[in-house]
Amino acid sequence: MRGREVAFAGLFAALTAVGAQISIPIGPVPITLQVLFVLLSGLVLGARLGLLSQLVYVVMGAIGLPVFANFNGGFTVIYGPTGGYIVAFPIAAYLAGLFTERLGRRGMLIGSILGVGIIYLLGWLRLGLFMGGDFEKAFLLGVTPFLPVDAVKAAVAIVIADRVRKAVEIG
Repeated sequence: MRGREVAFAGLFAALTAVGAQISIPIGPVPITLQVLFVLLSGLVLGARLGLLSQLVYVVMGAIGLPVFANFNGGFTVIYGPTGGYIVAFPIAAYLAGLFTERLGRRGMLIGSILGVGIIYLLGWLRLGLFMGGDFEKAFLLGVTPFLPVDAVKAAVAIVIADRVRKAVEIG
């Protein structure tokens, strides 16, 4: 792995941490800009480096660095109600990157949809378990309010990634 690749992966881990701090509390799961940067990491860096950048982010938070929403960190956050969303970030970045690598610009949309879908799936499952198995309530609180917001984030990520990929050769 080249130094430039490591730097880009570190940059997107840091951007995801910054995006976590831009937070609007609306219930057990806040609206943040994390999803935007998770998608961007895969769309811009590709599957391997996107995955790596989000693994770095998750590990930083797991060891206690305050990189999660509201300057939280530690394994208790990953085990808490929003942990499923966080654990899904590396997978989402990988999917966004994989489809972009395979299908180009058209793959950005598919990868973004699948990436957001895996974030919702794992987040919803963890939130449902945290709520004592009330998966319907977990869906209403942890997925439904985010659909329009994350659709906008995905669209913005695609536009930004397309421009960045044209301007900067990564990898």
